[in-house]
Amino acid sequence: MGAAKQLGVAACATAAAVLIAGCGFTGSKPVAGAAPRAVHAEFVSAPSGGAVAGLAAGRAEPAPFTAPGKTLRLGAKGKVVKLLQTRLKELGYHPGKIDGQYGGGTQFAVWAFQKVNGIPPTSTIARRTWNALEDPKAPNVLARRGKATRVEINLTQQVMVLYVGGVPKLISHTSSGSGIPYCETTTWQGKEQRFCGSARTPTGDYKTTWRKSGWHKSYLGQLYNPIFFNGGIALHGALSVPLAPASHGCVRLPMHIAKMLPAMLGKGVPVHVRGKFQR
Repeated sequence: MGAAKQLGVAACATAAAVLIAGCGFTGSKPVAGAAPRAVHAEFVSAPSGGAVAGLAAGRAEPAPFTAPGKTLRLGAKGKVVKLLQTRLKELGYHPGKIDGQYGGGTQFAVWAFQKVNGIPPTSTIARRTWNALEDPKAPNVLARRGKATRVEINLTQQVMVLYVGGVPKLISHTSSGSGIPYCETTTWQGKEQRFCGSARTPTGDYKTTWRKSGWHKSYLGQLYNPIFFNGGIALHGALSVPLAPASHGCVRLPMHIAKMLPAMLGKGVPVHVRGKFQR
């Protein structure tokens, strides 16, 4: 199945409609009118503790797992799918509800797992992926001197890892800035304005700042549960999270991950962004 077709199936599995989800990148320049001003709505959710079985960043071995070996494809149902979902969640790749149905949430978790384990992302669960589930790799550590609780965003792999107490607590597929310059005209603050930017997610070391609960309207689109870490750049949920970078600069997350993240990620937590996506 081609990447474009995979995306279409996964997106339809998670939402009935496609919504443009952009973000206010600090490099954007409004051609007319005042620049948008962020409305701070700060609240702090303390990071939860505890380790995820099998992902203690070298401190513990993964829990024993025997792969069933059955080939699975998007849309599959049954006990084997439930086994897959349970294993992914155990390793920190949350597939959403453990319901034995191979839908969009499971697809996103599979993509993240495959990318971390050096497998080209696909919707098909075959021998190579099952073998990796038996003997999984830990995510590449990007900030070796980073704090025990931190976020790492790997732009090369398009993966986000939330570490809590030095342990990978949550690992997710992402879609960051496309790198394609844009100019868009939209109605903002009662006026038609034109905004231009580079659609780039800058690398560097940052910290989580303000956030919004639910849908937040920016001048470039709608962001779900955004957690900002670099000016107008945020981690946020989106209805479209393709394999390739596609945002205006933010880091898009699957919707079910964006629902979980605010309760796990507090304010002032380091965010390390590294790498570069090769098309």
